[in-house]
Amino acid sequence: MSNDAFAVDATKQTGSLWKFILPSLLGLLLFMTPVAYDGSVTIPVAVLAGMFKGLLGDNAPLVVTGLICIAAALSVVTTFFKPLHNHNLMKVLFLTSYPWLVMRVLGAAFAVMTINEVGPGMIWHEYTGALVLKELMPTLLAVFLFAGLLLPLLLDFGLLELTGSLMSKIMRPLFNLPGRSAIDCTTSWLGDGTVGVMLTSQQYEQKMYTKREAAVIATTFSAVSISFALVVIAQVKLEHLFIPFYLAVSLAGFVAALIIPRLPPLCWKSNQYDDGTEAETCELAKKPLKELFSLGVQQAIARAETSRGFKAVLVDGSKNAAEMVFCVLPVVMAVGTLALVIAENTSIFSILGAPYVPLLELLQIPEAVKASETLVVGFADMFIPSIMAASIESEMTRFVIAAVSITQLIYLSEVGALILGSKIPVNILELFIIFILRTLITLPVIAGVAHLVF
Repeated sequence: MSNDAFAVDATKQTGSLWKFILPSLLGLLLFMTPVAYDGSVTIPVAVLAGMFKGLLGDNAPLVVTGLICIAAALSVVTTFFKPLHNHNLMKVLFLTSYPWLVMRVLGAAFAVMTINEVGPGMIWHEYTGALVLKELMPTLLAVFLFAGLLLPLLLDFGLLELTGSLMSKIMRPLFNLPGRSAIDCTTSWLGDGTVGVMLTSQQYEQKMYTKREAAVIATTFSAVSISFALVVIAQVKLEHLFIPFYLAVSLAGFVAALIIPRLPPLCWKSNQYDDGTEAETCELAKKPLKELFSLGVQQAIARAETSRGFKAVLVDGSKNAAEMVFCVLPVVMAVGTLALVIAENTSIFSILGAPYVPLLELLQIPEAVKASETLVVGFADMFIPSIMAASIESEMTRFVIAAVSITQLIYLSEVGALILGSKIPVNILELFIIFILRTLITLPVIAGVAHLVF
């Protein structure tokens, strides 16, 4: 080969390397770099989302209602009359099954009733529909827009390929998951669980995860952010104990991540991709670290070379954001409102919590009866247990309730509804079973830490 050919090849390799490095660094900066903002630790994407939410101000619930109504109306037209046979994006956004169509229409109806305060009061009460529409939905809208738009920086330029190779040494032996799942976990931990679910869903649809892997990651690693953990501990007036509190949450979450994927229903999930093809056995964890790094760089560069450039990032990101806004927001509004209506107006969660009383007493948790009522209500919304715990006198009990509410991880007003609205193969019954398992496994761990603290 001539010197000119070598020079051209070297220049091409250098260009491909920078094509991997620059967008990946920007993705790391936006999604995984801790920054101090407004008195808490968060990530730049969450800061951008917060600024956008502030820009919307009091109009945010009205904007959300408008978007949900548009999604419901176009879904009805598209699903019943199918006028858009050749428009792939419109079909992806609005052509849906009848059960999901009902959820979208229900979400729109709840939003309209809530913003106008008409219809049954239990729907638009401040702790039901109003809590979802005015407190949760504006945040989700902002997160969906920015996270969806910028996710291709993490997905399309090789960062996950490099991380997947390096982290396979840890993630495969411990959790039987690809190394790239560490990105989902870290993004959730530093930013928000919703971003982690979005990231997992996108990779599942791109055949990066099998059905089992996507289900495990979404229900095990979509942890709430550090900043939200601060909000929870402040609600139970134990801010001075944040360090032992978060250590308890982290330890319990790690134990749950080791055990729950090995139990039904997650262990029953197939090791197939979304299109039905079988996953190959991964041998990466057996390779030496130096070889893994070299392989990861090669895969990352190859992935970056297939990227279609900045314009394609914007197009793909816009599709991601549109899919989350129009497909998921109506479902969150419907499921979240229904869950909170049940929690506020029935005793079902108190009845379901009764079996926990003997366990709490065995663990020597004070005010066991009151505590038991909070343990299952977290399935509706993660913040409700902390609100209920504020009236409990025992600091130890408040500590335990707040920590368990975070490690339960799956709640229908947000993460649960997002999973149900995505293509991740987990249904509502499986979510509830996983929620109960997480409660049973993390409660003793957190109680043990609580006894050391108090």
